Amino acid sequence: MKKSHPLRRVMLATAATVSGIVLLLSLKPGSDPASASAQGGAAQPPAAGQESPQGGGSEQAASGARTVTGSVADTQYGPVQVRLTLSGDKITKAEAVQAPSGGQSTTVTENAVPKLNQAAVAAGTADIDAVSGATYTSAGYKKSLQSALDQAAQSAPAPAESSAPPSQAPASPSAEAPEGQTVDGDVVQTQYGPVQVRLTLNGTTISKAEAIQAPSGGQSTEVTSNAVPKLNQAAAATQSADIDAVSGATYTSAGYKKSLQSALDKAGA
Repeated sequence: MKKSHPLRRVMLATAATVSGIVLLLSLKPGSDPASASAQGGAAQPPAAGQESPQGGGSEQAASGARTVTGSVADTQYGPVQVRLTLSGDKITKAEAVQAPSGGQSTTVTENAVPKLNQAAVAAGTADIDAVSGATYTSAGYKKSLQSALDQAAQSAPAPAESSAPPSQAPASPSAEAPEGQTVDGDVVQTQYGPVQVRLTLNGTTISKAEAIQAPSGGQSTEVTSNAVPKLNQAAAATQSADIDAVSGATYTSAGYKKSLQSALDKAGA
């Protein structure tokens, strides 16, 4: 059959048409908007810092403890907001519900905030030292902490009236522990020098811990200057000798804890 024969042209055209229809039927859409929405459309949870109230506030817990949230302090690297848990007028827990994050700020926050929380509990005030390398975060933390303390003072519950009958005599002052007493622990000899702890107590509460003797000279001076402030804060925060050793200061930490325990024993006696 010749190439130009009409019947040949009709057969070729029919074959091309059928092939085109089959090709079109085999094609499917590249994506299904409905299924894409079902698979990836779930809302992302908000960042932890955004869950907290933006202003200050307080809340009374069922156990008698209350929480107070300081105002938001804006810093160069982001907002800082502090929440306190108090038992009476004593801080039992401090936490940053907002803090700078993203990039280097996340690393700085993870290092600084736990130290600031611990210092707030130990000091019971906003008069705490800034963390090295986190100047702006520390300043914002202290500002929000102070606002939380101000709110706590304003919302403090009124003291309950005594239920004792009028004829009952008040307890003798001599039965209470003296206010502001100091107790020195035993001197503990370590591989790098002696360690001795002094406690200042209000009643039975440690209000201040300090090392009146600690290793010094050469590398020991640097180790002591780094470790002792952390040990002092931990002692006031935990109100016991059950504190963690400071990394890089194993011997000094062990001596500190031993002298601290002896001071606590003397205070108890």
